[in-house]
Amino acid sequence: MSKEVIRLDDNKYYISADSTYTDDRVHVLNHCDSFAILDRWGDIIPYGKGTQGLYYKDTRYLSHLEFRVNEERPVLLSSFVKEENEILSVDQTNPDLQINGKKLQQGDIHIKRNQFVRNHRFHEKIELLNFSNESVNLTFSLRIHSDFRDIFEVRGLQRDKRGEFLGYQFVDQHKLILNYRGLDQLHRKTQIVFSKPFQRVSTEEGRVFYDVILKPKQQVLLDYTVECVLGEESYSVLDYGEARGKLSPELDKTKAYFPTIYTGNEQFNHWVNRSKADLISLMADTPYGKYPYAGVPWYNTAFGRDGLLTAMQSLWLSPHLSRDVLLYLAATQATEENISSDAEPGKILHETRGGEMVMLNEVPFRRYYGSVDATALFVLLAGMYHKRTGDIATIKQLWPNLLSAMDWIQNYGDIDGDGFVEYQHKAANGLTNQGWKDSYDAVFYATGELAKAPIALCEVQGYVYAAKIHAARLAGLLGKKELTEKWKKEAISLKQKFNQIFWDEEMDCYVLALDGDKKACRVKSSNSGHLLFTGIAEASKARKVAKTLMAPDMFSGWGVRTISSQEVRYNPMSYHNGSVWPHDVALIAWGFARYGMQSEVNQLLRGLFDASLFLNLQRLPELFCGFEKRQGEGPTAYPVACSPQAWSVAAVFMLLQSTLHIDILPENKEVVFDRPSLPEFLPSVNIHKLAVGNSLVDLEIIRHEEDEMVSINWRNAPEGWKLMVVK
Repeated sequence: MSKEVIRLDDNKYYISADSTYTDDRVHVLNHCDSFAILDRWGDIIPYGKGTQGLYYKDTRYLSHLEFRVNEERPVLLSSFVKEENEILSVDQTNPDLQINGKKLQQGDIHIKRNQFVRNHRFHEKIELLNFSNESVNLTFSLRIHSDFRDIFEVRGLQRDKRGEFLGYQFVDQHKLILNYRGLDQLHRKTQIVFSKPFQRVSTEEGRVFYDVILKPKQQVLLDYTVECVLGEESYSVLDYGEARGKLSPELDKTKAYFPTIYTGNEQFNHWVNRSKADLISLMADTPYGKYPYAGVPWYNTAFGRDGLLTAMQSLWLSPHLSRDVLLYLAATQATEENISSDAEPGKILHETRGGEMVMLNEVPFRRYYGSVDATALFVLLAGMYHKRTGDIATIKQLWPNLLSAMDWIQNYGDIDGDGFVEYQHKAANGLTNQGWKDSYDAVFYATGELAKAPIALCEVQGYVYAAKIHAARLAGLLGKKELTEKWKKEAISLKQKFNQIFWDEEMDCYVLALDGDKKACRVKSSNSGHLLFTGIAEASKARKVAKTLMAPDMFSGWGVRTISSQEVRYNPMSYHNGSVWPHDVALIAWGFARYGMQSEVNQLLRGLFDASLFLNLQRLPELFCGFEKRQGEGPTAYPVACSPQAWSVAAVFMLLQSTLHIDILPENKEVVFDRPSLPEFLPSVNIHKLAVGNSLVDLEIIRHEEDEMVSINWRNAPEGWKLMVVK
């Protein structure tokens, strides 16, 4: 996905390294179009080029939130985000204080802060409890401010002009309103409603004060709600208690998308549960169902490629999510040419944005279509979804969109008519590279020189091949025999031509890409691994690719690097030229499984599992650096990686699918395990309420130490279905 933060003279984008927030040890709360990045105290502190804040629809609505007791910052005891990702819980105490000539010892006052985000609101409850034996006079305060900066400004893009901050409004000792009028003429406001009237205010600093006398063992409570309001939006008042009461029912409803997984390894269980909670937190409500937003903080919005691959990774567990993603992308599919947004009829969305800079066309991402691969992935996911569910009604509904997508592949995707799909951006300030590695320097020759457009990426040809195979099958089901034959022939021809032109014997790998002159980018890359799950790779070549990708120059021990450490542009600290991306590794593992390479699958599963053990909350970030695995050390963090990131947290589900090699086939009424395996650290896997036909099935998979084989049992099997285990 794009790091299109700073625009250079040649229309390339990258994200500034000094935008990092890894040193902050922050906590993230997110829900739908809102998210908050807070420090360990539960505060938002505006220092340097920090990213802390409360955001809504690509705008920062709080840039400063600071709690003080008698003008001092409390002492932090502990803070953590709860297991379901719903609440940040912070425990603090007072520092040593002099009050009216008396000393209040550190630790006499317990301060409890609970915070959560829901929709466009941020809620907090603060509790102060006096454990001393004397009454204490305390003044506590909250300092609140917003810079109303666009997310692209926070990420480093400079603007010549900004809108106007209209100041603070203190209303009836219960409400504080911060107002901003943007250059887009939209009025944005941050409205804070307090449960108790504040005694004093500072109009210069945006502070509210509370003076209290705490008797021994007495408790004082304060809660407040921050509402982010855009334009004419109007909301009913919802206080902390009401919002808190709605958390569990909302979570229960969303969790129903996923079965329960637990294994014989508690650490693995925590990884799975954290991943599920993270994915749920990123699933936004749309008119078409749930859509997994790409990631926090930079991509808290709908991305086409990310949504498709996230749905694909979790399809075997949660087919409903794939359906919702397909319906959303069908509704936003381009219907006409628009150079300024790289749109063409039938093309699938790259991303959508809603901030001030987008409204003013300062950046082109309001609805942007600069992805060369999302359209083929859309067709591919539709075929996979039907194969998993047998839901022909949804396919019929999507059929016009699928036809448009296939027409785009033929009429627009193949720019020069050579049978391969290429990209060349048209938007003046659009993305230069339009595959999943969309950094400006991600596609290059062996010499390190950047490739010349139009560019045909190797993995895109694999996606197109798989799209044609699936589209042909769906056309047959709908009685479109001519289309079935057409797309089958095209797929066969593409596979043959691709394996002739993209294969490089000397590298034992497919080349990264072909440039506009059909010159090969002879670079060893993880892109080759994607070719295996699509099936375009010939079997003999697939095994050579696997050997190449698992060699030390590609496999770091944590996962497969994006490019080989032997390449000229290799840098383990770069975004796309030497780092490790969990979703990339999961797709490669799925490809290995397709060609029966279960040992390699388990190596990749082991690598990412080991990485998770060193990471905060066992949450796999968007990427990490590609340094070699070192004994007793965790992976090196990439400073501006999103976390949570949808396709990274969903990686564990595809890795588990790959090691089990499970397929659910309603057409044959079969659940098939094709040469399943479990690594030694996973003695068993239990899956409860897995959707199979019209039933919710329980599966028990057990690894036997003596022969490393697995046995599989199931309960609640639907009538007429069979469990097939291929040894």
